[in-house]
Amino acid sequence: MNRFADRVALVTGGGSGMGLATARRLLAEGAHVIITGRDAARLDAAAKDLDGGDRVLAVPGDVSSPADLDALMAAVGDRHGRLDVVFANAGVGTFKPTADLTEADVDHTVGVNFKGVFFTVQKAVPLMPRGGAIVINASWTMNRGLALASVYAATKAAAHNLARTFAADLAPRGIRVNSVSPGYIDTPMYPEAALPAEEAARLRAQVAAGRFGRPEEVAAAVAFLASGDASYVNAQDLVIDGGLVGAVPA
Repeated sequence: MNRFADRVALVTGGGSGMGLATARRLLAEGAHVIITGRDAARLDAAAKDLDGGDRVLAVPGDVSSPADLDALMAAVGDRHGRLDVVFANAGVGTFKPTADLTEADVDHTVGVNFKGVFFTVQKAVPLMPRGGAIVINASWTMNRGLALASVYAATKAAAHNLARTFAADLAPRGIRVNSVSPGYIDTPMYPEAALPAEEAARLRAQVAAGRFGRPEEVAAAVAFLASGDASYVNAQDLVIDGGLVGAVPA
C-alpha cells in the first residue's frame, strides 16, 4: 500500500514501542516521518533503525514543554512546510497507590499525557491543510477502574475526551481527530518478558486473545485512522486490546 505517498507525518514518542512501530508503518506506506522524544540517543538510534534516509527527521524534545513543541513545529515547517498526519503518542506511566503519589508524580504524568497532547495538537494545527488527520493515543484504562493507575487513567480519559472535542473544533478546517486505546501491548514501557511469569499469565488470562498485543498491531490501526480509508471516521475511539475490555474469557 502507498496510502501516505508524499504526506508528512509527525509521531511523538517515536523512539520506541508503539510510536516507533507507527513511524515504520507510515514510512513503509510512503510518508515523510518526523519522530520526536525526550531521549536524544534513543531517538537517533530509532532514526537509524528506520533507515528512511531524508524521509526521516528526528527532533529531540519534551512534549510537556510548549517551547520544545514550538521548536519541533518550526523544524517541521522548515523541512516540509506542512503536516498531514499527527500521532500524539508520547506518554508516561506512574503506577502507585493513590496515597503514595507525590505532586511531582502528578505534575509529570499530567504534563506529558494531557498537557503534552493538548499543546502538540494546538501547535500542529496551523501546519495542517484540509484532509489532515490526528490520532491520539489514549488507553483501555479509561474503561475500567485499575488499581495503582488513578492519575495515569485519568489523564488517558482526558486524552480520549480531547479527541472528541478537537474533532468538533477542527471540523470546519476539514481535519479529523480520533483516538486509539491499546490494551496490554508488549513495549519497552511495559515489557511482557520483564514481568514475573505468574503476573504475565494472570494478565494474559484476562484477554480473550490470550496474549499481549504487538506494537505493529497498534500501528496498523493508527495508519487506518490516519488514512483516506477512514475518511468518514471522526471523533471515535478504536480499542486495540484483544478483547480485554469487551469480553470475559472462559
